[in-house]
Amino acid sequence: MIRFLLILILLIGVLLGGYTLLNRDDEADVGAHTQLMPTMQTSSFGFARAIEPYDWEFPADHGAHPEFQTEWWYYTGNLAAENGQRFGFQFTIFRRALTPFEPVSDSEWRTNQVYLAHFTVTDVAGNRFFQEQRINRGAADLAGASVDPVYRVWVDDWQIKGISATQTRITAEASDFSVDLRLEPGKPPALQGEQGLSAKSAEPGNASYYYSQSRLSTEGSMTVNGKTYTVSGATWMDHEFSSGALSDQTQGWDWFGLQLDDGRELMVGQIRLVDGDKDPAFSGLLVEADGSTRLLAAADFTITATGTWTSPHNGAVYPSGWEIRVDIGEAEPLELTLTPLILDQELTEGNVYWEGAVRIEGDATGYGYAELTGYLNAMRGRF
Repeated sequence: MIRFLLILILLIGVLLGGYTLLNRDDEADVGAHTQLMPTMQTSSFGFARAIEPYDWEFPADHGAHPEFQTEWWYYTGNLAAENGQRFGFQFTIFRRALTPFEPVSDSEWRTNQVYLAHFTVTDVAGNRFFQEQRINRGAADLAGASVDPVYRVWVDDWQIKGISATQTRITAEASDFSVDLRLEPGKPPALQGEQGLSAKSAEPGNASYYYSQSRLSTEGSMTVNGKTYTVSGATWMDHEFSSGALSDQTQGWDWFGLQLDDGRELMVGQIRLVDGDKDPAFSGLLVEADGSTRLLAAADFTITATGTWTSPHNGAVYPSGWEIRVDIGEAEPLELTLTPLILDQELTEGNVYWEGAVRIEGDATGYGYAELTGYLNAMRGRF
């Protein structure tokens, strides 16, 4: 969704502090962590902007777009073990350029790119949420993104890698949890917004280039607290790149990627403004069972919270449970009820936000993921 803004906050400490380190010419065994130093450009000046519809070319556009300031590869899935036990997972790798130019150096350590990964697992039966993050420079094979010779995005030994013409594999191991998953697309990439140009406000350039692989058949293994499960289910993938930002009136956003049991997928969201209104520029997308898509204007759907949850970690109050209504042309409106699989799916390392697995009931059933930001601190003035 709009993680190009989230990553500005997630990485601000490293980006402000890491530029000097990332330009070192020595080959010491160092990462991207360092003390805060105001030496790095945070402006998007000099980077490419998302202004007009994009001319997509796959598989090349699965890779990195370094002319843009920020990019991410986002995977969330709802999986079930052979005994019926349910799990959710998020695996996201972010790329952030520190400057619009690549440094000239013979050193393999020197780079203007930083990569960060977020990895979470939701254990529904155990009512547990596991989270970990990693960060490293995009150099010396420590982190990066490529499609040559195969699609691969990685931070350290956490990675997404193509293993056949269509299939990818996610492998990540954290302290108490890990995944080894194989993903196969059932539909072509779905372009969000206007041919992949997804506006975030009325200001030209406040947009991203954005496509989704809305249903990836998934199977493999998941280990939680030393116990390994054989799992299967479906994963949602977003790939987005931009040099834009939301307006300074943005409070935060709510985003939903939903996979319905009837073979359809739905992305809806809302950008919340500080005065309580919603920015009308953001749109949604309905992906039909045959892979065709229907663009949804902000006026075509409503998102209504049905309850709240107060974080025991910081006191933030999030919506928890939603009614979503989607008007689909001449067809009957689609009315859905979303319920978090567990209440506490809040990421508390770095920037604080809620991202978790949800159950879908109503006119259709299924599972999905929700992302909620701006409930602890407003986004305005941060980027």
